[in-house]
Amino acid sequence: MRRGWVLFGALLGAVGLVGPGCGRRETKDYALHPVDVAQVRIHDTFWLPRLETVRDITIPSLLRRCEETGRIDNFARAGGLADGPFRGRRYDDSDLFKLMEGAAHSLRLRFDPDLDGFLDRLIELIAAAQEEDGYLYTARTIDPHHPPAAAGGQRWSRLRASHELYNIGHMIEAAVAHFNATGKRRFLDIAVKAADLIDDTFGPHKRKGFPGHQEIEIALVKLYRVTGKRRYLNLARYFLQERGRLKDHEEAFDPSSPFAVYNRDRYMQTHVPVVEQNEAVGHAVRAVYMYSAMTDLAALLGEDAYQISLRRIWRDVTSTKMYITGGIGSRPESESFGTAFELPNDTAYNETCAAIGTVFWNFRLFLLEGDGRTMDVLERVLYNGLLAGVSLGGDRFFYVNPLEADGETGFNQGSPTRMPWFDCACCPGNLARFLPTLPAYIYASNGSSLFVNLFVQSRVEVELDGRRVSLIQETDYPWNGRVQITVNPEVPLTCAVFLRIPGWARAEPLPGDLYRFLPLDTPEVRIGVNGKRVAPDPAKGYVSLRRKWKPGDRIVLQLPMPVRRILCSSAVSANRNKVALQRGPLVYCFESVDHGGSVLGRVVPDSLDFSAEFNPDVLGGVVILRAREGGGDFPLRAVPYHAWSNRGVGEMAVWMRRTPAGH
Repeated sequence: MRRGWVLFGALLGAVGLVGPGCGRRETKDYALHPVDVAQVRIHDTFWLPRLETVRDITIPSLLRRCEETGRIDNFARAGGLADGPFRGRRYDDSDLFKLMEGAAHSLRLRFDPDLDGFLDRLIELIAAAQEEDGYLYTARTIDPHHPPAAAGGQRWSRLRASHELYNIGHMIEAAVAHFNATGKRRFLDIAVKAADLIDDTFGPHKRKGFPGHQEIEIALVKLYRVTGKRRYLNLARYFLQERGRLKDHEEAFDPSSPFAVYNRDRYMQTHVPVVEQNEAVGHAVRAVYMYSAMTDLAALLGEDAYQISLRRIWRDVTSTKMYITGGIGSRPESESFGTAFELPNDTAYNETCAAIGTVFWNFRLFLLEGDGRTMDVLERVLYNGLLAGVSLGGDRFFYVNPLEADGETGFNQGSPTRMPWFDCACCPGNLARFLPTLPAYIYASNGSSLFVNLFVQSRVEVELDGRRVSLIQETDYPWNGRVQITVNPEVPLTCAVFLRIPGWARAEPLPGDLYRFLPLDTPEVRIGVNGKRVAPDPAKGYVSLRRKWKPGDRIVLQLPMPVRRILCSSAVSANRNKVALQRGPLVYCFESVDHGGSVLGRVVPDSLDFSAEFNPDVLGGVVILRAREGGGDFPLRAVPYHAWSNRGVGEMAVWMRRTPAGH
């Protein structure tokens, strides 16, 4: 690992919902709080290698790309430390900020002095690039008289297109992550200076406006948490409240834009005020970032109108606009949501950034209301639509995630498989900043109870009712449904441990009736405490185990993992007479590499039985589904969707015909 950082030597709370910052606590807040990553240690054979790959391969390789493409040099040029024009696109600053955030999160998982020093040097470049009053936007600062056209002639003059506020939002998130990881204030002070300028500029009695691409709203909430300054929370609310209301200061929409085919207001979620929105429309990434910020403000400010709107939108997404992999945003045009039930497989867009934003949003909804269905959505996205975005080697990426591929069409920004980099490189950096925060999603607490949300082999230490409690989770999930949890309070303690019973184990692929299992029956979930079976009824997707816990008490959860067939609502024309396969949380797909070079058009009849077997030699070790018919091998083999396209380019399909064409 150290060699990776030496290459850059010549260069001058984890999810941010709660954290060890210095700010005061508000009366209103989320009902639940994630357990900080510093309190969680993962020992999982599925996730730990992936987190190490992100730290050792993904982040260094992407930082090299930032160096090669001029993204880092842009800060040196803006700061007067180097000569030359601005290189790249107006939003490229954000790519470096995302990687710095991911690096900061990685420091919390395992401190590395070389990485720490490298971040310090990057921070000095950013400090040099920041203008005296706090403005930070290298696309303009390098040559203020000739900025990129979409940046606007003056500061803040083309907010819908410039990404000025978007870039600063990602910078703030990186600075907060760095402060939480190191305690150093240098980067945080840069963020505060930029945020103060924005707050001095925009507001009810100041300049009118809001960002075209939502992101800074999330960042301002995080900055509020570490500083305690209410002005940032109010500014986030202002930007949200202006959407759909501010009509007299809109800039002209560029008719040459590839997004001009989509209604501009719906594309940017400005067609009506946010509290009046009932369905998910427009650019999917922008939308889920906005919904995440709305959820933050619903919690922190008691914005009931936000909460009501969010419930309506969430039902619309999960019941009519979500793929079985958890992907959202079906239209390549405008990277947007389609209409209800518009879920094509081969042209599905399903941007990786949208998957990450879906996780952000659903986790916030869970913390707000404690509803396990939102964690069900999160898990589906996490293990399928999100994880597919990065190769097993950690250095190639999907921007687009279809559910069917012919092996020839360049769906992924011109490529039929993953690529090491993109001209618009938002997705790789987003993966690099998200994956190191995984430990923060596993557990949550309300101060007196602990929620086990995800099944990941790990150890966690928390404080419940003023007493220290450690839990040791042992499991081979997602390959095996057995989960053993050892509870170790420092002294015997009466409290509740809430275990999530996944929707897939309760015969519910997703909330709503968009998908269903065939058959509907589900094997029994079993729970035992100290060898004695217990049978609590799930409430909101969780079972509550309340008792006086003593050191060494053990919970055993057994989630049955048969191979399940999934059928789709007939309203989705692309999936009529088709079936998909799932085992545990994993959606499976068929690849041509396992089927003599061709898989499209094959039939999976209802009579076919599938067996599951772990193969350590395939795709780093996965459970493979094999089909057998009449006692012999049937030539069908399925692998987890998240691992597809790691063995060469070829055909792939998630949904397969149940009967031959024409029947």
